[in-house]
Amino acid sequence: MSYAIDKLRVAAREHLIPGVLFRVRAALRHVPDANLYSPHLQPWRAPGPFRTAYKEIRARSLVAPEQAWILYSLARQAAVLPGDFLEAGVYRGGTARLVRTLFDTVPRPGRKLHLFDTFAGMPATDPTRDFHRKDDFADTSVEAVSSFVGKEDWIQYHAGLIPETFKGLESMRIAFAHVDVDIHRSSLDCCECIYPRLLQGGIMLFDDYGVASCPGARA
Repeated sequence: MSYAIDKLRVAAREHLIPGVLFRVRAALRHVPDANLYSPHLQPWRAPGPFRTAYKEIRARSLVAPEQAWILYSLARQAAVLPGDFLEAGVYRGGTARLVRTLFDTVPRPGRKLHLFDTFAGMPATDPTRDFHRKDDFADTSVEAVSSFVGKEDWIQYHAGLIPETFKGLESMRIAFAHVDVDIHRSSLDCCECIYPRLLQGGIMLFDDYGVASCPGARA
């Protein structure tokens, strides 16, 4: 249905079919959630827990609503597994808070949310691979993030450099990991530390893979 409506819209713009725009509008009146088509389905615009949560975090995150929707949806899918949740690259805590709101609606027996970041900006980067430079995104701190995300015992903050901050967590089992570290070395370290601990059916989501400013992360 969405594809057919898109074709009608294109035809209307090009004036190929007289009156087609009227028929598109008439057709949309019979499409469930028609207000979410612009021109493609945009479920993140629908009223509900995600939309409420995203409004709360959007000023503290660089993640667009469609990216946040994917993160939220995959985290919700992984919540059926018994393992911990993890975010590497927390910045000001926007997406960490989004995941935390999910925990308010799904069972969380013994589950922890691990948050890894320098909480002081980018470490030294590789100028042959990365566009970011040392001290980018330094406008954050553990205190500010924990005040926003939460200070409960099941939310654990790991301040410092990956992979040093993974030491002591060798027995951790991970259901969901969101990796948003931007640069090559940190992305590689996350792969090496997280993937072996990922449960069967677990999800490891990379924010930076298709981002033009993060070629090192993609590499």
